[in-house]
Amino acid sequence: MVGGKKGEGAERQPRPDLLARLDAELGRIDEQLHALATAKDRVQGLLEAVVAITREVELPAVLHRIVTTAMDVVGARYGALGVLDASGELLEQFIVGGLSEEERSALAGVGFPRGRGVLGHLIRHPEPLRVDEISSHPSSVGFPPGHPPMRTLLGVAVSVRGDIYGDLYLSERRDGRPFDVHDETIVVALARAAGIAIDNVRLFEQVRTGSEQFQRRLLPELPDVRPLDAAAIYRPAAKPHHLGGDWYDAILLPDGVVAVVIGDVVGHDLHAAAAMASTRNMMRALLFTLRTPPSAVLAQLDRTLEAITDHPVTTTSLARIEPAGAAWRLHWSSAGHVPPLLIAPGGRAEYLFTEPGLPLNVDVGQPRPDHTHPLPPDTTVVFFTDGLIEHPDHPLDESLDELAELATTHAALPLQDFVQALADHHPSDAHDDMAILALRTPR
Repeated sequence: MVGGKKGEGAERQPRPDLLARLDAELGRIDEQLHALATAKDRVQGLLEAVVAITREVELPAVLHRIVTTAMDVVGARYGALGVLDASGELLEQFIVGGLSEEERSALAGVGFPRGRGVLGHLIRHPEPLRVDEISSHPSSVGFPPGHPPMRTLLGVAVSVRGDIYGDLYLSERRDGRPFDVHDETIVVALARAAGIAIDNVRLFEQVRTGSEQFQRRLLPELPDVRPLDAAAIYRPAAKPHHLGGDWYDAILLPDGVVAVVIGDVVGHDLHAAAAMASTRNMMRALLFTLRTPPSAVLAQLDRTLEAITDHPVTTTSLARIEPAGAAWRLHWSSAGHVPPLLIAPGGRAEYLFTEPGLPLNVDVGQPRPDHTHPLPPDTTVVFFTDGLIEHPDHPLDESLDELAELATTHAALPLQDFVQALADHHPSDAHDDMAILALRTPR
């Protein structure tokens, strides 16, 4: 019995060859799990890269984002995107990533590549290209002076609607290894997404350009209002599909007074733009018909809009620049609009805060007050829409202060340059269109 128990115990001991096979199988499973985890990370990185690229709405930003995200996905030290010219044979743009300031300085006098050497090989043969030693490639022509040393290369063509748009180049993996087939696969997928993003941005730009041209056609050319000086500027919203309801107008009335209007129809679509155009035309007709203060003109406009239109809520300011002895006087009424900005001789800026009144299309029964303010010689008065100052991260008072400081800084400029400076350096986030109309009394 004792001998039998010993024999049974010996039979239960694993054999060395079985342990070896189990270790090998466990090692294989571990490698597969590691490969799956790596593949998952790569796919996740690719998805994040695609999302990052498609967020951009400006072409230069998209091209730069393509380069940096491709570098991140495969861990490359350097990256570049060469954009082909109309002939499809040479590069007309070369967007680079990964260069240090010292490397950029060393290449400052060297023009960007024109599509020769190994880079040109990819242009002529747009299949994915992996090179473990650039200098040994048959098409290699070496690097210009000051170029950082590069040994490995991964190149992939970027197509837009079936045409080669350019080529994406990556060099030097940070781990020192050459690019492998997995790198190639993921960069090819990224290049396809990049082509779609580029196409989308180009379509956005076409829509934006068309929207801006349509909007500008609705705005008037400013008349000659001498001895006053007048200048205006309109900027569309950053979003490409937005049509704005902002407008401005200046009219020389039969009594010799200059009337100025600034307004903003709520909304960012074709309906808002059409409402803006019809409201502006009604305002013009009333100004030529009525010889009443601005408040009475706005009240009549409000009643007319309520009776015959379904226009959205609209804010506006109507002002008359009237002679007052040897100087001038601002006589205005507001329908819920932001206050005018006055820049006195010497550059001091102040807002003409008053009772703003209700916007149009709210309540025609409410009274509309008039306001007056003297305009000494060489005084600038600025009418603007809220797209110039609104920013979701900044209080409105802070943006108004920033605009006043900006106006003070540029007050000595000629009037057209002055409104250009306000539009270029505005405190808003550009999510909305903006209009600026400025008048300056003679010295």
